[in-house]
Amino acid sequence: MSNLRVGVDLGGTNISVGVISENHQIIGRGLRKTNAPRPAESIFSDIADAVRDAVADAGAELSQVASVGVGTPGSVNKAAGLIEFANNLGFHHVPAQALLQGMLHVPVYFDNDANCAALGEALAGSGMGVSSFVAITLGTGVGSGIVIDGKIVNGVNDAAGEMGHMVIVADGLPCNCGRLGCWERYASATALIEQTKEAMKLHPESLLWQLASGSLDNVNGKTSFDAWRAGDHTGVYLVERYMHYLAVGLGNIINALQPAMICVGGGIGHEKESLLAPLRALVTKERYSIYAAVQTQLVSAALGNDAGVIGAAALNS
Repeated sequence: MSNLRVGVDLGGTNISVGVISENHQIIGRGLRKTNAPRPAESIFSDIADAVRDAVADAGAELSQVASVGVGTPGSVNKAAGLIEFANNLGFHHVPAQALLQGMLHVPVYFDNDANCAALGEALAGSGMGVSSFVAITLGTGVGSGIVIDGKIVNGVNDAAGEMGHMVIVADGLPCNCGRLGCWERYASATALIEQTKEAMKLHPESLLWQLASGSLDNVNGKTSFDAWRAGDHTGVYLVERYMHYLAVGLGNIINALQPAMICVGGGIGHEKESLLAPLRALVTKERYSIYAAVQTQLVSAALGNDAGVIGAAALNS
């Protein structure tokens, strides 16, 4: 084996590492807890150890690794090798590239974690062979990335593709980014959980209480969908409203970019066709290109948590 690439998905909970073969398969793995917030040097020391573990798991040597790519939350200055800001990690202007290269003596590249997940899906998942591709992750927030002809669209400041922070409700709910009415505040898993809890308080008769074992603390992104499937009135209302919010944002993306494909992943994305089949009908009403012969495909993400690792390994600039 030679010219292996290593991908790192730096998350708020885990540091997941994979050694990636030339055909984008994971052939060795490493894992550490992030345990943030703590000093960046300490976190990057654990990243380096997890990389060494993954390389050993692949039966290889570090000398056979051509590069290490890292997907990180927050904003990245690729030219300077900095993680400029990642609030859940407590990072501000961290010289990440220099830190990790100094520990591993291998070329290191960085990008936003959602961009890496999009690139992973484009190279080895649902977007294989697709010329223009957008990936949406419905989790704690709404992550997103744009890939055109196999390349991440970064924009002038490496911050392009943050579709979760386009406004879909003018003067709406406050977002942690500082804007009001962001898509993330209405269409993330976190938002759906919040909406579900508020509805449960108003409807003590709802099946939602039984599904949550009588406690708001047990509500997750699946609770309202389970109630919807059971025909519960409140569950139906919640899911239909949530799908409306999703469709508005997806319609905006289609109208602005007309990508060949949008894939949907993350916690809510696990609903797959239960979510996508009705969503496609709603998106049809939102798109400007309603009479076009060719339309954007809306599909499920294929790689799950491995997408970010595979995409990070493909970073090379």
